[in-house]
Amino acid sequence: MSLSVRDANHHVDRILDLVRRGLSEHNSSDVVAQSWTRCLNKYSLHPAEAYSPSFVARVELEERRERLNDVIACARYEMATLYQQLADTETAVVLTDPDGVIVHVVSSPEFAAEVGPLGLRVGGMWSETAAGTNGMGTCLAAGGPVSVRREDHFYALFTQLTCSAVPVYDPSGEITAVLDVTSRSSLMQQHLLVLLGMTARMIENRLIDMRYRNAHPLHFHSRPEFVYTLHEGKLAVGEDGRVLAANRSALFQLGLQSVADIRARRIEDLFETSLEDMLQRSTSSSFHPVVTYRANATLRFFAVARRPAASAVATPVAAVATAPRATLRLVSSRGSSDDAIFKDPRLAARLETARRVIARQTPVLLCGETGSGKEVFARAVHETSPHASGAFVAINCASLPETLIESELFGYRAGAFTGAQRTGRRGKILQADGGTLFLDEIADMPLDLQARLLRVLDERQVTPLGTEETHAVNFQLISASHQHLPGLVREGRFREDLYYRLAGIELQIPPLRERSDCSELIASVLAAEGGPNAKLSPEAQALLMEHPWPGNIRQLRHVLRTAAALADGKPITREHLPTLQAVLAPVAQATAAVAAVAPRVRAEPAPEAELPVKLNPIQANERQVLLRLLEQHRWNVSNVAKALDVSRNTLYRKLHKLHIEVSHPE
Repeated sequence: MSLSVRDANHHVDRILDLVRRGLSEHNSSDVVAQSWTRCLNKYSLHPAEAYSPSFVARVELEERRERLNDVIACARYEMATLYQQLADTETAVVLTDPDGVIVHVVSSPEFAAEVGPLGLRVGGMWSETAAGTNGMGTCLAAGGPVSVRREDHFYALFTQLTCSAVPVYDPSGEITAVLDVTSRSSLMQQHLLVLLGMTARMIENRLIDMRYRNAHPLHFHSRPEFVYTLHEGKLAVGEDGRVLAANRSALFQLGLQSVADIRARRIEDLFETSLEDMLQRSTSSSFHPVVTYRANATLRFFAVARRPAASAVATPVAAVATAPRATLRLVSSRGSSDDAIFKDPRLAARLETARRVIARQTPVLLCGETGSGKEVFARAVHETSPHASGAFVAINCASLPETLIESELFGYRAGAFTGAQRTGRRGKILQADGGTLFLDEIADMPLDLQARLLRVLDERQVTPLGTEETHAVNFQLISASHQHLPGLVREGRFREDLYYRLAGIELQIPPLRERSDCSELIASVLAAEGGPNAKLSPEAQALLMEHPWPGNIRQLRHVLRTAAALADGKPITREHLPTLQAVLAPVAQATAAVAAVAPRVRAEPAPEAELPVKLNPIQANERQVLLRLLEQHRWNVSNVAKALDVSRNTLYRKLHKLHIEVSHPE
């Protein structure tokens, strides 16, 4: 990240010259020019000075982090999600306190090691007085969103970096933190500021929920489809009907300037209703938005009020919340003896998160590799949700022909098309009314159907094919994909508005090889596939634990089912795990076998550097897993499809997307 002496001198001369000539001739944004002026004239900094990063002492850092403990807790997950969405290893997502001291960072270890010496790590001071013009410090000084591109930085040392930052407000309306993305990549800053703004709003809404657990949450918007979304107005209302806190959207919609303008007002001062009336009508409507009007005005709003989270009565949901995380276990709704074990701390924490948000009608998007247990996780969320008494309706968007997806989702009347059932058919969405709709492999849904699904999610109404009748529906939505949806959005292969509608919260399901409860999971699956008396020899157990499991839990299930059959009641040994032993064969031997047995179906895969498009990290990892599987099965696509439990057509589509060339045997 070094800069030549000539370029550094040019950078210094440019700043000094433009500040001397005034802001009117400056070709950068005014906020940057004003920052340069402050740095020179107010803080007595000089761009030619050698920059040395400043850090707070450890004791002071802990005190600052303690003061922002709830803010960090609310921001931690959202920052990790934003980092995953950006899918850029040369990026850091940073949170500072109101003085510009970094209190939390999410980044790759390599990038963190590279920028750490510049002060971009926890404890680093990034106020303008300490680091000149930069995203975090200038955001605090300007009191609003800021993009500081490479040469906009005050010190030449930072001109290889681009920073975008937005303020995070606490429930009193004061700036409590700054959320920043610092990157060496040339990211689209306007797009990045939008993502940062959305993330900041999620943190602010979480903070209201955390600090006002004893208050009644009230959600509202002038359009009903925006209730329960990032755009909604949100109030925390006391038992006496007085407003305790509000988010920025609430202030904007009500035409108020600050939280001080709304605090202590009663609900009757804002809307033509009371808190008790709003609670009663919200309960009667199953917490769908109900109509209300602005007090002393004709403005119409749609609103929902709920009881305080802290006073929720004990339910099956609450019972799971109080269960020890290490022993959290949920029985599959399919009635099998196979238990879904969530002893991995990360997975248990994500289950808890999903349970909390689904209770507030927030859609959940699950991301993870094929076979990692996304549907099992979704069933577990359903079984501890307010809609647990309803049906869990799952549909795999990748396994259905495109011509049938529409009728499967929306249903049809009798005689709607050739081959239709005589009595017509209720679609999956209608079947999920009162329960949970699980859309697996949502990325494979055609674009034209994505538009119809978006409309259903917004209006909560379904119109079956061949009829004009509409049916109101009330369901929880959980989606899943092993593909990187933000990447598909950028490529124009997935609707951006649908992505944000599905991803109320995005949860990553870890692959089997990364789970800390692998041993317990093997024992559970073995008991389900081989019976309670099935046993593993120590060498078989070691072989199972060492395997990378590219097919995840689905592959584990098939392997143990086969092993139990081969063992026929005896302890399972290495000999009963032939497919796993084949993986351990020397690479040269496997390559020779591939060349000798299946030269017709194998084509040399292109290195990633030579691919026609750049794959994101998730796609690149997925490509490597598929290549290993193809090698393992001697490039027999049918056998790989069986191992992954998908159709050959689905696998061929995936191979094509990941630029793995094989000749089609048909």
